Parts: sequence; C-alpha cells; structure tokens
Amino acid sequence: MNIFLLALLLLTAGAVVTGVIALRPVTAARNRTANTLGPGVAVIACLLGLIGVFSGGWTSIESFQMPWGLPFGALAFGLDPLSRLFLLPVFVLGLSCALAGGISLRHTDPDEHNLGAHWAFYLVLLLGMTCVMTARDGLFFMLSWELMSLSPFFLIDFNDRDRNVQDASWVYLVAAHLGAVFLIAFFAMLWQQNGTTLFAAMTVEAPAHATLLFLFAFIGFGAKAGLAPLHVWLPEAHPAAPSHVSALLSGAMLNAGLYGIIRSLDFLGPMQDHPLWWGWLLIGVGIVTALMGILKALGQSHLKRLLAYSSVENMGLMVMALGVGLVGVENGIAWIGALGFSGCLFHMLNHSAFKGLLFLCAGEVLHGVGTVDMTKLGGLQKRMPMLGMLFALGAASIACLPPFNGFAGEFVISLSLVKGLYLQGLEQKIAMLVALAGLMLVSGVSAFVYLKAYGMTFLGQPRSQFAEHPHVPENKLMLPLCLPAALCVIGGLGAKFVFQMIQPTIAFIPVMPKNLLGIAQDVVITGTSELLGSIALFGFFGIVLVVGAVYLRRLLLGKKEVKRGPTWGCGYQYGTPRIQYTPASFVEPAARIFGPVIGTETKERIDQSYFPHKSSFVVSAPDVVRGKFYTPLFEKILEGCNRLKCFQSGVVNIYILYIIVTLVALLVWGVA
Repeated sequence: MNIFLLALLLLTAGAVVTGVIALRPVTAARNRTANTLGPGVAVIACLLGLIGVFSGGWTSIESFQMPWGLPFGALAFGLDPLSRLFLLPVFVLGLSCALAGGISLRHTDPDEHNLGAHWAFYLVLLLGMTCVMTARDGLFFMLSWELMSLSPFFLIDFNDRDRNVQDASWVYLVAAHLGAVFLIAFFAMLWQQNGTTLFAAMTVEAPAHATLLFLFAFIGFGAKAGLAPLHVWLPEAHPAAPSHVSALLSGAMLNAGLYGIIRSLDFLGPMQDHPLWWGWLLIGVGIVTALMGILKALGQSHLKRLLAYSSVENMGLMVMALGVGLVGVENGIAWIGALGFSGCLFHMLNHSAFKGLLFLCAGEVLHGVGTVDMTKLGGLQKRMPMLGMLFALGAASIACLPPFNGFAGEFVISLSLVKGLYLQGLEQKIAMLVALAGLMLVSGVSAFVYLKAYGMTFLGQPRSQFAEHPHVPENKLMLPLCLPAALCVIGGLGAKFVFQMIQPTIAFIPVMPKNLLGIAQDVVITGTSELLGSIALFGFFGIVLVVGAVYLRRLLLGKKEVKRGPTWGCGYQYGTPRIQYTPASFVEPAARIFGPVIGTETKERIDQSYFPHKSSFVVSAPDVVRGKFYTPLFEKILEGCNRLKCFQSGVVNIYILYIIVTLVALLVWGVA
C-alpha cells in the first residue's frame, strides 16, 4: 500500500508542477519542459502503481484511512482483487498513452497550445481514475469521480479553435454530470439510511430501497460506460480528443462505469433476495447497446468515430456478460454466474489492450496523413508497414479472430450463454438463446467493420495526395504502441493464465455465493481454463506456420526478380483510385438491411445534362438517438430557459423581493 500511495503523491505533485508551468506565459521552452515532465511523471507513477497493485499478493485486502477535517467522510483507500484488476488498464494504458502523447506533441506550436495545462489535466485524470478504483468512502468516491469526469473536458478541448471540438467537449461535460446526478442520489440515500459514508458500513435497509438504488447506480454508472441511449457523448468526444487521450478514455475511463456497477452490488445485500429482472435488464440493455454500437460503427467513414462506436459495442458486451452472471446467481446456478462474471472481466482487460492500440494507431495515421477520413486514405500499408502491421493486429484482436485476446474473451461470454440452457423455465432458455444469437451477430458484424477499417485505410491505392506521400514516423517512435500490441498476443496465447488470474476477483465479488463458488470452480472453471489453454496452443502453432511460410517465401524469392503491379486494377491497365470501393459502397449491402439502425443519409447532386458539370454523392451516418431525441430535448430546455430570463431583470429591488418571498414561503411551510 505504501508504494501505491507514493504513486498517488507523485501524480498529485506532477499535476501541481505542470499546472504552475501552465500559469506562466507559454513559450517553446516551457512547452518542452512540460512535455518532458508530464509524460515522465506519468510513466514513473504508473510503474509504481503496477508494483503497488501486485505487492502484498493479488488476493490480499489492504486499506488506508485518515480524517481530512470535513464534518463527514474520510480519506479512505483500499486495495482488493476487484480494484487491483481494474487498475491494470489504468496504469498500463496510462504509461503507453503518456509516452505516445509526449512523442506526438514534441513539435507543438506554443502559440496554439499550452502543454503545461494539457499534462496537468492528464495527470489529474490518472489520479481521479486511480482514486475512483480505490475509494472506500462515498464522499471521497464522488470527489474522485468529479476529478475523473472534469479533467477530460479540458483534454478533449485541446484543439479548442475548432468549433466541432468545442461542441464535443460540452456534450461530454453535460453527459458526465447528468450521470453524476444519479450517483449523488445513490450515495445520499445510502448515507441517509446508514448515517455514514464509509463503504464498509453501507447497506440497504429494505428491498424497495434496493431496487431504487440499483436503478440509480445503473443509470449513473451506465452513462459513464456509454450504454445506450446514454452513449451520445462517446462518438463526439473520442474523435475530437488527441489520440493518446482517446485511447486512455476508451481503454481505461469507460471501465469506471463497469467497476461502479459491480462495486455498487456490495451495498444491495444478497443477490438471491433481489428481483430476477435485475440481471435480465443488464442483459437486454447490454445486447441492445452492443448491436447499436457495432451497426453505427459500420456506417462510419471517420476512423476515430468508428472506434468510438466500437467502444459502445464492447461496453454493451461486458454489461451483458455481467447480467448473465447475475441471472446465474439469482437462479442458484454457480457455473453460469462464474462464467458470466469471468467473461465480463476478461473482455474488459482485452478491450483495454486492443482499443488502446487502435486509437494510438489512428493517432499515427492522423499525424502522418493529416486526416482519419477513410475516403481520403488507402495504400498506407506499403508506405507505413510497421503501423499497418500493428493496426492489423489490433483489428484481428477486436474482430475476435483466434488466437488473439478478443477471441478468448468472447469465447468465455458465449460459454456462459450456452450454459444458460440449464436455467429453469422455457422463457429463460429462449432469452439466453436470443442473447447468444445477438452475440454472434455482433461478432460477425465486428469482423466486417474492421475489415473495412483496415482495408479502406491501409490497402488499395491512396485516395489523396496526402495519403500518397505521408509523413512516415521512425519505427522507434512507435515503441509505445508495442506494449498494448504485445498484450493482445499475450492475452490470446496466455488466455488460460489470464483467465485463472481473474478467478480470485470472481471469488471476491460479494454477490457470488461462497457455497456455490467451489462447485463452479471444480466443475466449469477448471475445464474452461484447460480449453482456453488448448485453443491457445493450436493458435501458437498456427502463428508459427504463418511466420514460417512467410520466411520460406522470402527465402525462395530472395534471388529472383519479382514483378509488382498496381493493386485494385479492376480489369483496367491504368486504374485510378476512383474505381476503388469507398467506405460507403463497401457497406452498402449491409446498410440496406440495417438502414434504420445505421441511420444512413445520402446527399447527391448529379447533373443529367449532355454536358454535365461536377457531380457529388455524399453518404453519412449521423446518430439517430442524438438527432431525434437529445437535440430536440435540449432545444426545448434552452427555449424554456430563455423564457425564464424575464425574472432576471437586473434590478436589485426585485432580487430582494425574491428573497423575501422565499423566506416567507419557507416559514409558512415550516409552520405547516
């Protein structure tokens, strides 16, 4: 715990120092100092944090508490198997993204950006996420939650001269605080019932209160996790933020929502005493979120927006798996509960690795070409081979192709759904089959989405002069990307060991009955672990065969002349990039089927005359939920607020009258 606390102190000190630099006039020298100090502090603190996470034993429970002078609450920290597991993505991605961000921002113009402020808020974000995962007091948790929620606003607004970036940061801020309202109600209700804000003493008193608290926690934490229909901030914030920030938000901060849902179950009593529909609600919202997210990703031509919608999809899968675990526990079937929880946490770790890698790769594409609009990309594999290989690895992982980590995580989730056929009642069996079919559909569309993402970006011929002559970074500058890439491979080939590492966390989750856990471990967990080991072994041999075939081909062709021709010839000797598939035409057959969900809109201007002028055809996929629900709602709220401006007359006498009327009303209410 001491090493872990040292990491927190280092993050705090680093944020203060870089903040002081930010307050000084911005110069190139101060930007260089901040760009060295900020990533350096982040890397050292994350390394200390990782040492602290593994110190004392993975299954140990450590705590630290001290008063802080306020009338209530305490500065209470704790490390347990659940916190340790969720801290891994925070520190691993915090390290990788800090290094990648330091490299990408090294030539920043001081007239445009203040790097002192940027790295101060980056360190505050790391500090906030770490405190959220370890807080053991309700008030301290909410203060940490605010640190974690406010700092991304300033990080997303990095390119604040762009109007779209400004809008995206405000959308994020509104969404973050709408969710925080429900969390404040959640902890306030527990505080009112128990008279304390310490987690150890918090518990619900009545089943009716438990249901209300569950809904508060689900909505509040679900907004942070990006569950539909509260997801609208993700596809706006992630494309607007710098790529190393997007990687950290998607791979680590979103997990805070999932962590909060699981942690909140501690306060709701034994799960067997609660309604069965809790678990089914999580399954339903999860599968709807996953389907909506991946279908919206299918219609995107902006690479980072595609990745943002994919994050929505993956968070939906995690919540669905968590729901399967709750349904298994509520039905008293241990192996369904254990497999559901295992699939949820396993996929959480995997998603952090491959989504962090893909966002960092998108950042390198943006740096090298100047755009991530896939209609202007293409042909980058030949020009940026190292980057193309890393993106292909991340795409294969997130598309659930064996033997990479994405396959292992979704395989465990599918096993939990198959085991759902042991549930009593025909309706529950049918519901599990429907969820399994939804998972298969999501996995299939996901493979199609990332085939599109990799193909449109890296294959074919360049669709613009920028893509034809990109700025190619040195391979050593992409070393920060190698850490999440290695984890994608290790998480697949070492899936057995990662799965076993998760099991102490499953045993720690309070809603998992201890009398059933032993049965689950003996009957299912051991068998699943061995099955994952066998799949990884076959995958290892498959990788060896592929690498051997490539090496043999190079050996045989090493002394021979190899003729190369243009790709995407399409039967023409002098093909042009214009005859290639575009992102819209690539998914056009799927758009016909899923059009209402994808929300595809077309704008065409075609001249039918004998001597036509320039024509255009634009396909876009705006968010239907935002356009049809949130935008009209907030426009109505704005209209109502404007009407209330009549009370703001600017006359002091009127304001005094308001105060007197309020006091009289309170006195009358008190007497009554």
